[in-house]
Amino acid sequence: MCGIVAYIGARDATPIILNGLKRLEYRGYDSAGLAVLQDGKIEIRRDAGKLARLAEMVNGSPINGSPGVGHTRWATHGAPSARNAHPHLGATGRVVVVHNGIVENFIELREELIAEGAEFSSETDTETIVHLVEHHIASGLDLTEAARRTFQQIRGAHGIVLLSADEPDKMVCARIGNAGGVVLGLGEGENFIASDIPAILEHTRRVIFLESRQMAVVRRDTVQVETLDGTAIRPQVHNVSWDAVSAEKGEYRHFMQKEIHEQVRSLTDTLAGRVDFNAGRIRLPELNLTPELARRIQKIYITACGTAAYAGMVGKYLIEQIARIPTEVVIGSEFRYSDPIVDGNTVVLAISQSGETADTLAAMEEGRRKGATLWSIVNAIGSQAMRIADGYISMQSGPEIGVASTKAFTAPLVDQYMLAVLLADLRGVLDDKTRRALVADLRLVPDLAGRTLAREAKIEKVAYALKDIRDCLYLGRGLNMPIAYEGALKLKEISYIHAEGYPAGEMKHGPIALIDENMPVVCLAPKDPWHEKMISQIQQAKARGGRVIAVATDGDELVASMADHVIWIPDAPWRLSPVVTVIPLQLLAYHIAAIRGLDVDQPRNLAKSVTVE
Repeated sequence: MCGIVAYIGARDATPIILNGLKRLEYRGYDSAGLAVLQDGKIEIRRDAGKLARLAEMVNGSPINGSPGVGHTRWATHGAPSARNAHPHLGATGRVVVVHNGIVENFIELREELIAEGAEFSSETDTETIVHLVEHHIASGLDLTEAARRTFQQIRGAHGIVLLSADEPDKMVCARIGNAGGVVLGLGEGENFIASDIPAILEHTRRVIFLESRQMAVVRRDTVQVETLDGTAIRPQVHNVSWDAVSAEKGEYRHFMQKEIHEQVRSLTDTLAGRVDFNAGRIRLPELNLTPELARRIQKIYITACGTAAYAGMVGKYLIEQIARIPTEVVIGSEFRYSDPIVDGNTVVLAISQSGETADTLAAMEEGRRKGATLWSIVNAIGSQAMRIADGYISMQSGPEIGVASTKAFTAPLVDQYMLAVLLADLRGVLDDKTRRALVADLRLVPDLAGRTLAREAKIEKVAYALKDIRDCLYLGRGLNMPIAYEGALKLKEISYIHAEGYPAGEMKHGPIALIDENMPVVCLAPKDPWHEKMISQIQQAKARGGRVIAVATDGDELVASMADHVIWIPDAPWRLSPVVTVIPLQLLAYHIAAIRGLDVDQPRNLAKSVTVE
């Protein structure tokens, strides 16, 4: 949620900021704005709505200059409106701020500032920051020290950028807690600040990631990083390999459609260098998993939110079934409040596309506090979840722009399969023949995904048949039960159709009361150990007059004889079948939403990177 782009250098900041914010639209937002130092004065343009409206405003009333800072806001305090949009000016008009996160003690601070004469022009918590900075500047501090003092006063998790008309040679930024990333982009005679890499990738691939409770003073030619207490830091400079072209839609109508089709490549990439098919072994070097640690693990907690949590549910089956380690899945927002039983023989495995999800990071911190080993499966290179973990697996999916995650769902399914096989191997619970067979099955995955994607036109026909539905039930069993949850989530997220995922065996314990001719039922019925049970669920749904849409393995005539619509998938090893069964559900949700004329890539009220609790 919320995007930040800032620039200092010889070029005009305005187009750099607008283009950068455009590349961050995937994060979700409801207002946008920018501030630029023009002829010694800070000029601001901001409004509710999408970036197109801001661009029109800038075209009608241009601003040019440097430095400058821009922001896309997802409302937390105050409705989406021009006066609540960022950036926010202080009372003097000489200091401006943009901010991701929530100032948890803003009411207390606001009351103190009002008592001292400050006048607030918005309903936001963010405005408190700029008033505090101005208060400290008025006492004789420069922008850097005033910012530092302010950063020490506010509570919560934040990403913040400040600039002052009186000190035009610098910008000050900070990361406090887990309110999203702060990335410094290093150029020649110019530097950049952003909340995520795609915003600045066209300008530089050399970046610094701020850690929690670090701040930076950014000038044209220098970047100075230090702790909030003033201790100088020598930061690591990373070279990002992403290609900016990969963040473009190309031939596809939407980013989501493009990313669904990119799964053949992303699955290939997540296998690359990790699978030795000749030896029948898995290598995950960044995980730092030793035989001693593998044997010591007594329990694994998988923690994640939303789509990532459903991926974790599949992982639970795989790890328990293959590696024989007790595994629980706990939603990130619940983990630290549940007082989990964690010790030095426990692993907390976090799954996050962005690596910046606040609730997931908080769960990792709770695991660290209790002595667990921390692992993460993340897509965003250099993200917080990657950096604080003892070991990690990179999804290798590349930039995912669409808010509804697709390729960053299937990659962790394969990552967890590989993890399960590696753990089982190191713990000695697999014989050589079984291990080799499990590893050999991975060779099939990219081709299976490609063969499934080739059936998109037939799935689109089913979407036309369902485009006017108001409710939908998704049923799955075993490894495909979480896929039912994920399929329902995708439909809800982008088409705004009410959908529920259920364990198929639970249908008769309540949901069956809803089934009639107006309630379609999507049944996941591949050839797997639960196939016969799913046949029974299909029969029960048909007996109540329900319309059945079945996802079934090629040639399954029994399912075809019962279902109203069949979405065929290629035969797949059952432990890897979720990778195949979820792709038709992604395409089905996508086409229903596209047919209904909805904003597929940026569905209402949702954000790609959820950086507040």
